[in-house]
Formats: sequence, C-alpha cells, structure tokens
Amino acid sequence: MAQKMLLMAAGGTGGHMFPAQALAEMMLARGWRVKLSTDARGARYTASFPSAVEISQVSSATFARGGLLAKALVAPKIAGGVLSMMMQMRRDRPDAVIGFGGYPSIPALGAAMLLKLPRMIHEQNGVLGRVNQIFAARVAGVACGTWPTALPEGVAHEHVGNPVRSAVMERAGAGYIPPGDYPMSLLVMGGSQGARILSDVVPAAVAALPEEIRKHLRVSHQARAEDLDRVNAFYAEHGINADVQTFFTDVPSRMSEAQLVISRSGASSVADISVIGRPSILIPYAAAAGDHQTANARGLVDANATVMIPESALDIPALTEHMGAILSNPQAATQMSAAALSAGVPDAAERLAALVEQLAEEG
Repeated sequence: MAQKMLLMAAGGTGGHMFPAQALAEMMLARGWRVKLSTDARGARYTASFPSAVEISQVSSATFARGGLLAKALVAPKIAGGVLSMMMQMRRDRPDAVIGFGGYPSIPALGAAMLLKLPRMIHEQNGVLGRVNQIFAARVAGVACGTWPTALPEGVAHEHVGNPVRSAVMERAGAGYIPPGDYPMSLLVMGGSQGARILSDVVPAAVAALPEEIRKHLRVSHQARAEDLDRVNAFYAEHGINADVQTFFTDVPSRMSEAQLVISRSGASSVADISVIGRPSILIPYAAAAGDHQTANARGLVDANATVMIPESALDIPALTEHMGAILSNPQAATQMSAAALSAGVPDAAERLAALVEQLAEEG
C-alpha cells in the first residue's frame, strides 16, 4: 500500500510550530510521510523537528505590516504562492492538508481548496487567528486547542487540545517538589512577542521577596535580546542566581524542575504548563488579537491552577505578593500543580492524528 502523506502549513511563531512538530512526530510514528510548509521565521523552529520531515519555505505576505506599496503587492504574492503550491501538490499529492495558522499557511490551504483536497485547520487559541478565520468555513473542520473557542456558526469543530512535543510529553506529570527551605527554581517565559514588561517587572519583584524565600531561588529568565544586559545586570546587582537567555532550548526540563512558572499565556506555554503540571502566574499579552491570551488562560484559571494578572494590573508589589504567597505555601503550591494537570490534554497529538487519518479516509 502506498505510504500516505500529510502536508502541514504553519506560520513562524512557536504557537504554530510546536503543535505542528508534535503532530509530525505522531504521524511519522504512524507510518506517514510528513511535509512542512513554513516561512523563514518558522524555519528557526525546525531544528528540533524530526529529520524525516521534508521542510520547504514559502515567501509569505501579510496585510498587517508595511506601507501602501507593500500592501498592494500582497495579493499577487499570495496568488503566486498558491499557484506554486498547486503545482507541487499535483506532482506529489497529499492525502491530507492541515493548517496551523499564520500567513505562511495560506498557499497550502488555498491550493488544497482549489484542488478539492481533504483539508482541516488546528486553532491553538480561544479566538480564531486571522488566517484561520478566512478558512474556517472552507475546510472539513476545525480542531480546537483551547476550549471553548469562538467559532462562526455552522463550522464543524472538535476539541482536541494543543499537541505538545515529545520533549514535553517525556516530562508529563513529572513529580512536583513543593517550595521549601532548599534550592527552588523560578521559570520566567516571555514568548516570542511583548515580553518587555516581564523584564521590567519580574527581576524587581524577585528582589523584593522576603530574604528567606529569595536566598533559595534560582531564576531562569527568557528575555528579548535588547533587554538581556539590563536584566542580567539587575539580577547580579541584587545577588540573585539567574540564567538569562533569549531562548531556552530545554524549556520542558526547566519547567519540570520549577516550583513556579511566570509566563505569557500563549497557547503552547499554557499546554506545556498543564501537561507537566506546575503552579503559574500568567500575564496575558494585552495586544494579542481578540485578547486571545486571556481566553487561553481560562482553563487554568477555572481549575485554580494559576493566578492571572492582567497587564494593566501588573506591578512590582502585586507580583511580589502573588509569588510570595505561592512560594511560602507548599500545600497551596502542590494543589495548584495537581489542578494544572487536571486541565491538561496530554493525548492532544493522538487526538489530532486520529482526525487527520479520518480526514484522509473520508477523502
């Protein structure tokens, strides 16, 4: 029997690329060939993809940036991308096409639509992204990562959860060591956008913690390149043991060792926190389209697994107070850890793979 082939298309953020990686791992294990279409930004995330995934880069265009001339050139660029993808699909016909959102998924989904190939989308957030809004009614269905997801009426949908990479699954439900008078770890993750406020507030909030907590704390802080030096300098000046980097390649390992995670509520971060099971303080990115990061955090908030602080209410005293309350109360921290696990969907990749296989069967 001929080997089946899945074409995945995803835009260039971790939010799109991590679930795509998780699905790729699952489909390869099920004996499928897997291709990925992304852009130059997305290609930065592919180093940890399985080597069997065939990766091609498309030049993507976005209406969100650039002046009038740039915007005028978007439509021809997209049309060119769709035509080129149609030619590729005619040569090597996929059995199923799945888009994860972002502008680089337009050529693959547009071509699959014109060629009437089986196609679906996975939406990570509680609010449909711009590209997924365009295609939601033009695909077989929407696999939802966050529940509930706001969808147009009549669109077929299923809640599958947000697939997490195998490196996260290896730490799923890892034993939690509650805070105490021994070395403790704090993980601070900003996501790919808008992390400056965390660099402004978190170091000072850590410095303001009571000495008996602060002296035991090791901090892993993900900061933007332009904030790196000042964040490093601040921690050093205040005698705080901190590892500050622009990107941690070992987030699952750092998260499993953490007593507390402070993070944006991007869909992948929320999925990792819930599958590994850690207490968190979530600060939704206020500028996120449709305020989707607040929607993403809802499951952990409802489970009493997190403290959500709106960006408008984030200041040093508030953050110090919440951190101190969790790190000085082992029982509450342990309950938050268990509550996070209860909100997780560790088998999301399997659920999504089953939908892809069903889509290909129904053709």
